[in-house]
Amino acid sequence: MACLPAASLALRRWLGLGLFVLLCLSSGYALEKKVVKSKVGEKVGLPCCHEIPSWESLHNYRVYWQKNTTEVVLAYAEGKKISEHDRYKNRTEMDPRNLTLWISHMEILDNGPYQCVVQRRISQNSVVVCDEAVALIVTADFSEPNITTEVSATSCDSTEMVVTCSSHGGFPKPRISGTFNNMSVVWNAIWVSESSFSPYNVTGKQSFNVTKDTNITCSVEYGGLAKTTSLILKKTNYCIEPTVPPSYNVITASSIIIIIFLLAITLAARYLPRHVCSHCCKPQDSVEEGVKEYMKPPMSSKVTSETSSV
Repeated sequence: MACLPAASLALRRWLGLGLFVLLCLSSGYALEKKVVKSKVGEKVGLPCCHEIPSWESLHNYRVYWQKNTTEVVLAYAEGKKISEHDRYKNRTEMDPRNLTLWISHMEILDNGPYQCVVQRRISQNSVVVCDEAVALIVTADFSEPNITTEVSATSCDSTEMVVTCSSHGGFPKPRISGTFNNMSVVWNAIWVSESSFSPYNVTGKQSFNVTKDTNITCSVEYGGLAKTTSLILKKTNYCIEPTVPPSYNVITASSIIIIIFLLAITLAARYLPRHVCSHCCKPQDSVEEGVKEYMKPPMSSKVTSETSSV
C-alpha cells in the first residue's frame, strides 16, 4: 500500500509529459502555412481561417487581408470595404461568408505570403478571432526547351558536339537537367532576369563525345512543373578509310614478275627477227632468178636467123 502514492505520481508525470508533447505537435501543425498554387493570368482563392456563422453577418467583424504582414491588400469593417491596395484594385473580392480572398488576373508580383486577420466586435471592443498565414506560389510557364548542336571536332571514331538547351519567359527561377545515353547531365547554366519577380530566361551548355546516334533530353523544372524536350545526336561520318600499303612479300613477288616479263620481251625482240629472215630470204632469190631466165632471148630463134642468112 505504501507504493501506491509513488506509482500514482509517476503516472501523473507520464500523462503530463504526453499532454505536453501533444500540445507541441498541435502547435506545430497550427503554425504550418497553407499553400495555394496558381499560374499567371488565372483567378485564385486564398482561404481564411474563419467562417461567419449563418446567424451572424459581416457587420459584426473586421477582416484584414494583408501581404508580408505590412501591405494591406483588402480590408472590411462593419460590412463595408474600407481599404484596397492600388496594385490589386479591380482584381480582388472577398466572400462575405467564408472570407476567402479572390485574386484575378494573377501576376508574378502577387507571389508571396498572405495573412488573414479576423476581429469580432463585442460591445465597444474587438477580439481577434483568428490570424492565419497563406503562402501563394505563382508560376509562369516556360517555353518548350530548344536544343541546338554544333560540331567542334570529328574523327573516324567519334564526334565532339557542343549542345545548347534554352527556354524563356517562365517563373520562378528554374532548374535545368537532362540525360545523355541514360546518364544524368549537369548543364553549365546561365539565368537572366530583370529582377527576382520577373520572368527568367535560362540557357544550358555542355560538350558531348558522340560515338553513335544517341538520345539527349533537356528538362526545365520550375514550381513543381517541368517542360522536357529530346533530340537524337547523330554521329557525323566524314571518315575516309586510309589505303593499306601492300605487304613486302607482295611487292617482291610483283617485282620479280615484272622483271621476268621485261626480260621475255627483250629476248623476243632480239632473236625473233633473225629467225624470220632465215626463212624468208631464200624464196626471194629464186624469184629473182626466175625473172632473169624469163628475160633471156630464146636460143632457137637465134639459130634460125643465122641459118637463113647463110
